[in-house]
Amino acid sequence: MEIANQQTYQKEVKEGTVKKPVRSKAGVTVLTVVLKPRKCNHGTCVYCPGGETTPQSYTDKSPAIMRAMAFDYDIVKQVSARLDALVKMNHPTDKIEVIILGGTFLQYEKEYQEYVIKSTYDVLNGDYAYASRDTEKRVRSKTLEAAKKLNEKAQHRVVALCIENRPDNCSEEEIKQMLRFGTTRVEIGIQMPDNEIYKNINRGHTLQDVIEASKRLKDAGFKVGYHIMPGLPGSDPKKDIKLFKMIFDDERFRPDQLKIYPCQIVAGAPLEKIAKVSGYKPYDEKTTKKVVEEMMKLIPEYCRIMRIMREIPKELVVQGIEKLDLRKDIEDDLKKDNIHLREIRMREVGFQKILGKNIKLKIIEYDSSGGKELFLEIVDDKDILYGLLRLRFPSKNGNFIHELKDCAIVRELHVYGQALELEKIKNDFAKPSTFPQLATSHTSTSLPLTTKSLALSPPDSKKNKNETAISHENVAQHQGLGKQLMKEAEEISSKNGFKKIAVISGVGVREYYKKMGYELDGEYMVKKLS
Repeated sequence: MEIANQQTYQKEVKEGTVKKPVRSKAGVTVLTVVLKPRKCNHGTCVYCPGGETTPQSYTDKSPAIMRAMAFDYDIVKQVSARLDALVKMNHPTDKIEVIILGGTFLQYEKEYQEYVIKSTYDVLNGDYAYASRDTEKRVRSKTLEAAKKLNEKAQHRVVALCIENRPDNCSEEEIKQMLRFGTTRVEIGIQMPDNEIYKNINRGHTLQDVIEASKRLKDAGFKVGYHIMPGLPGSDPKKDIKLFKMIFDDERFRPDQLKIYPCQIVAGAPLEKIAKVSGYKPYDEKTTKKVVEEMMKLIPEYCRIMRIMREIPKELVVQGIEKLDLRKDIEDDLKKDNIHLREIRMREVGFQKILGKNIKLKIIEYDSSGGKELFLEIVDDKDILYGLLRLRFPSKNGNFIHELKDCAIVRELHVYGQALELEKIKNDFAKPSTFPQLATSHTSTSLPLTTKSLALSPPDSKKNKNETAISHENVAQHQGLGKQLMKEAEEISSKNGFKKIAVISGVGVREYYKKMGYELDGEYMVKKLS
């Protein structure tokens, strides 16, 4: 099916016909690009199973890797085919989150980095799915900057771009390079934050690298994700939980997102030989489940669990847990025990069957990596999450990027719910908000938290008076919540003495911020505050 026909096609799509709806339930549609195989500069971490034909941390049985291998890791063909598949699964493709997988992107040669990013934009700037069908018509921008400019108004806009990186590849210059690509999120592998464990697994960096990378990335406005790996050589359940607790207790860490990958002995990984000599054994299923469950209970409201378990098939697991759907098992058990997790994904409106009432804005303040974070979230009385905003007051001497001088930084603005086509929301700024303005009453608690009341539109009269059923139409996106969150962030920043506010914006969202009075300054959307 040609993407040129997508606007007509998408009008006919109903939520119930979307295959794998989780890919767009969070409000955007994810498109993964896999990098060509290469050896890491530091060598090989003991748990990495990759070989000559796959990136080091992946196997050739992972769905994303298999798709990439089918195209010999050609970026244009990967992006084109994936876009085509997403359309056929009835996902809106106007708002795309691009995820670059395969290894430490900043360690690849610069020419290849440029090729990957520019090619991705070029394909998404086209008018049809499978670009290789007609190479003469495929968009080929002369420069990366030109490709980004085109994408600001393209049919398939990159609203977020994620890069996998290492803590020791987050220097100021490397961060500026990531900004130039249009990156909005950086994921770094910290495994378990302990220098002895790092030595045991040949990680090749130190705990101080993690601390410094976290600070630089946040001060530049990126969302920061950590990859966590319990059960490594030199650790045990008690130590893992203690170290995990430190990640949120110690302000030098405090990530925005997590991926939890319990250690497994995978066929061909160095750990397979090490275990035979040392007697090391990874956690069994029961122990893994208990450890991960305790970790999940410790995660605060401002953090999202992106994933649990690597995509490693049973036949490649020599020792350790084999269960790929561990997350579902844990979440089901916690629900049975009436234990409410605070992490973001469990509370997102797109995953809920029943809505509550009494929408309010909560503001949680916490110290993080030398700066101050204000986490603004819109929730109802069932703690269902409709939208969030991450506002940062940078660390002292943290602005090594001149555009951010005297700026507060919005690191994330996200309104949840099933992704909608841009065609449906193009008049968003011309119509009044569906949600009323925030009230001015404040309530303080023992936590550094503030709430403002916000009433939801009238519930379905056929439902319980305290519940509102979620219809197949979107309940949160593009009803003015994003604008209200931004207005609140601007007011807070002004009251705290900031002259400007900056947003680390995906290239495809720049038009949204322009309509709110923001202008492009370097790689940021910036607005002067009165």
